[in-house]
Amino acid sequence: MNFARDVLDRRPPRELALVELARDGARREWSFGEVSERTARLAGALRARGIKRGDVAMTLIGNRPEWVVAMCACMRIGAVVLPCTEQLRAKDLRMRIEVARPSLIVADERNRSELEAALDGMTEAESPLAGAAQAQAPPTGSAQVQAPPPQVLLIPDESLFAADPAPAIDLDERDPCLITFTSGTAGEPKAVVHAQRYLTGQRVQAEHWLGARPGELVWCTAASGWSKSARNVFMAPWITGASAMLHDARFDPVERLELLARERVNVLCMAPTEYRVIAARATLPEPSELPDLRLMVAAGEALNPEVLHQWRAATGIEIRDGYGQTETGQMTGIAHDEPARPGSMGRALPGVRLWVEHGVGAGHGDDLGERYGPGELLADPRTVPTFFLGYLGEGVTRVEGGRGESKGDPGDPGDHTHGWRIEDRREGGAWHTGDRVREDDEGYLWFEGRSDDVIVSAGYRIGPFEVESALVSHPAVAEAAAVAAPDPERGQVVRAIVVLRDDAPSPGPDLARELQEHVKRETAPYKYPRIVEFAPELPKTASGKVKRAELRQGA
Repeated sequence: MNFARDVLDRRPPRELALVELARDGARREWSFGEVSERTARLAGALRARGIKRGDVAMTLIGNRPEWVVAMCACMRIGAVVLPCTEQLRAKDLRMRIEVARPSLIVADERNRSELEAALDGMTEAESPLAGAAQAQAPPTGSAQVQAPPPQVLLIPDESLFAADPAPAIDLDERDPCLITFTSGTAGEPKAVVHAQRYLTGQRVQAEHWLGARPGELVWCTAASGWSKSARNVFMAPWITGASAMLHDARFDPVERLELLARERVNVLCMAPTEYRVIAARATLPEPSELPDLRLMVAAGEALNPEVLHQWRAATGIEIRDGYGQTETGQMTGIAHDEPARPGSMGRALPGVRLWVEHGVGAGHGDDLGERYGPGELLADPRTVPTFFLGYLGEGVTRVEGGRGESKGDPGDPGDHTHGWRIEDRREGGAWHTGDRVREDDEGYLWFEGRSDDVIVSAGYRIGPFEVESALVSHPAVAEAAAVAAPDPERGQVVRAIVVLRDDAPSPGPDLARELQEHVKRETAPYKYPRIVEFAPELPKTASGKVKRAELRQGA
């Protein structure tokens, strides 16, 4: 199996693959033949630089064709791709580099300064920036105990597409192919390793939820680097014979509607927050203004019924919700040929086995017809076609050196090949999602909330530990806790409760703004606390743990 060969290369070469809307306003259409050729040539450039099956390659590129081509080039030669959003800051990037140990980084020139800051201070053996602009192939014939420093390729650079095309290689469904990071709750974000089955497994949600038809245009607005972008920006559309649109610009509600009409988009996939903000800040179009729009879907958080009704009243189209996790891929959805149920994240996708585990004393159903009260959603990993291999450093590890083509001892536990040792989590029993849901008599699921402390703001999953770590790094802060606070547009926002040091400036609006700007510099800007409160101390348990539930009640 090989996604680049089996999906990309087999599409008619003259058919439309991508519609590119560049940041400078330029527009270009890319055929499947063009994308296939550039993918093969970039794959050849990667091979010429020593990148092989099992090596990790990181991308730091926006929603532009070079990102799609880089992803597919890695898939073509069996490299494991780590896509990173451009919103990540130096600290975030450095952590990902240290954890995933990429052999090569493909970055947009506009992100060079942030990447340089991430790599600043690394030892010469660690830093890939030496000669970044003219990355050279590693020396041959020399034994290396540790992985060589990663190379950096900066785009745009047409010379990268001048190499001889590399052939697509045969891969196993359990070969690693993709690394994405969780939000992190009790510590740093975890690296989730997906297998080749994740790519082919997208067919289930592509056919039953996204619902694009051959020849249609799909616009998934997720920024590159998020798990939803990896599967729905181009993979799912191409699987069903559709094309994809890439818009490399910041979100603007009015512009979003203008582009939907101008580009004649057929299927729209947006975060619930984007639907909410557009409804609040722009005039929703009438059906006659969007004659080509056929389907709208949302995923990432619950979309409140009021916004669903507003969009349906204006466009005549229902927004259909879906649910999944970084580790699982999509597992539920309102089918494209079924009426939407406002507030429901749909039923389990075909073949996926889910159930709700109720605690002692679970209540009975109400007027919605629930079988029982809320409980935790569990899944049978063997029935989830996009289920992950495991967390990097836990069930999935890199062998010494971390390079592809390594061979292991057949007596080692788990698989050990191409630089990886794998104990597939899919065989590890039921998966606890940590999400509380209700189920009605027809099997439709209704999201209730997280069992952990992840903050879901505008579709972004934010771990409190990251925010707290950034706050505590400020010289005025002694302790900090981050919890969710309700917000009418974003669903939730980050609320920070800060305990100041004795010598800190007086608490007030000026210091609150200073702390917000500090967090933006320390980590991705979307994680900053929109609410900052000051307190003399944090409520804690006898063992010293912060009572987050008590803090949330005060939101």
